[in-house]
Amino acid sequence: MKRTVFFTALLCALAIASVAFANAPEGHGHSVFTSENVTNYGLRMANFVIFVFLLYKFAGSKIKDFFVGRRDGIKQDLDDLQSRQAEAEKKLKEVEAGIANMASEKQAILDQAKEQGEVIKVAIIEKAKKDAEALTEQAKRTASNEAQAAIDNIRAEMADMIVAAAEKVVAEKISTEDHDKLVDEYLTKVVLN
Repeated sequence: MKRTVFFTALLCALAIASVAFANAPEGHGHSVFTSENVTNYGLRMANFVIFVFLLYKFAGSKIKDFFVGRRDGIKQDLDDLQSRQAEAEKKLKEVEAGIANMASEKQAILDQAKEQGEVIKVAIIEKAKKDAEALTEQAKRTASNEAQAAIDNIRAEMADMIVAAAEKVVAEKISTEDHDKLVDEYLTKVVLN
């Protein structure tokens, strides 16, 4: 129905334009509706109708397909644009949400790092305390061992000094006869036992 209305409107417009063209004055004051003009007008109209019929018959489907295809292509492009716009808006919302969440994620990461830092700090302090206690114990043992060794050295030196002093005292107080007598007594005891 749209086609029929379109072609009817087109034919009316052409007919009116043809009449207006044919009525154009040539400067002689001739009558517009002469048989020549009407015949010429009729032949032109017949020629136009034949041209439009042939155009419709042979190229109509291609023209129709062209315009329908063009319309479908434009519609498809618009649909694609709308779907891409929807996807872009969705991605934009995701990015905006990601940006909004980025601050909270950053804070969560910082909090987690702080907690891990505190745990590591406590572990390092505990290890340092244990190492300090171990070093203190080792230092006490080393000091005790060195003190004992020093005491043993002092005792040994004192014993040597006491023996030397005793020998000196005994040597001064005991005479040669007393010495021989003591040696004989000692040998007698050893032999008897």
